[in-house]
Amino acid sequence: MEKVASNVKFPCKHSGYGCTASLVYTEKTEHEETCECRPYLCPCPGASCKWQGPLDLVMQHLMMSHKSITTLQGEDIVFLATDINLPGAVDWVMMQSCFGHHFMLVLEKQEKYDGHQQFFAIVQLIGSRKEAENFVYRLELNGNRRRLTWEAMPRSIHEGVASAIHNSDCLVFDTSIAQLFADNGNLGINVTISLV
Repeated sequence: MEKVASNVKFPCKHSGYGCTASLVYTEKTEHEETCECRPYLCPCPGASCKWQGPLDLVMQHLMMSHKSITTLQGEDIVFLATDINLPGAVDWVMMQSCFGHHFMLVLEKQEKYDGHQQFFAIVQLIGSRKEAENFVYRLELNGNRRRLTWEAMPRSIHEGVASAIHNSDCLVFDTSIAQLFADNGNLGINVTISLV
């Protein structure tokens, strides 16, 4: 029976979303966890939105359900986070459109330990991992003759930002660094998206 089962091919459970893979049972679970056709979750930080659906409906969902998110056009913009001194965990989100794609800029303030707060800034592509490989983003804080820069490939919204933030695989700075660059409690982050 095991020999028969090892030769039988099964469709991916995401075939309804367009996956055409046919896999033996032992490969099925691993494929389905990383399948590019699996439904996308809402990329907004925080767990309040439970939407999921195909990639081509993500932007429509964001524009209809998250209307407060600002979108700026161009590959070189300034992401302005206001009131960075607000207490507790806070998220700032903005969209950037360039090169025919949409990018979500996320700045999160979290309390890591003993009241020590840190900021995490990252860019994610509203697209697949494969598409994300075509881009690089740069985040830069400038001011008072100081500069802090982070450069990386954007995450796909399939991956999300939680693991990158947990592993500090993004621009990380604490509140004292933020104050060096802030102006009246507002923090401007220069964001540049480039083609690889």
